[in-house]
Amino acid sequence: MTTIVVVDNHGQFTHLERRALRDLGVDTDLIDNETPPEEVDADGIVLSGGPDMDRIGRSAEYLEGDVPVLGICLGMQLIAEELGGRVGSGEYGGYADVTVDIVDEEDPLTGSLHPETRVWASHADEVKELPEGFELTAKSDVCGVEAMSDTDRDLYGVQWHPEVAHTEEGDEIFENFLEICEQ
Repeated sequence: MTTIVVVDNHGQFTHLERRALRDLGVDTDLIDNETPPEEVDADGIVLSGGPDMDRIGRSAEYLEGDVPVLGICLGMQLIAEELGGRVGSGEYGGYADVTVDIVDEEDPLTGSLHPETRVWASHADEVKELPEGFELTAKSDVCGVEAMSDTDRDLYGVQWHPEVAHTEEGDEIFENFLEICEQ
């Protein structure tokens, strides 16, 4: 059975990420973000959302492993910032229902949602500049980088929250990530 661990960055929806994976039949656990990566045996890692970069614990260390990583909201911002991208304040602010344009229909994480999907996202902070090696995979009228992928390193990120009911095709993001982890 595939194991995907959710690293808890203190987000309000983190428990829903674990539940979404469990509902797909994935062996999953929610772990504290101070847990050293060498203590975790998993086929994939989800870096959860959270309130701010000052509370990410050891999350950045998970980017150095050899398993796929999916960053959600703050998790995506953490990936971008750690790998040389740029994160800044969003003009739109708090949570909202957003139509996202999927710009890369070949992307293994978001491509199946092409041409667009409705999501629930916070834009208080967002990725402003992609790190080297990443491709833009989704954008919206309120945010230039709604999703990004580095398929060579199996690092993926979405600005939105696929785990909440307001996101129309959220389960598909988790299904696609599971497929990535099983390859």
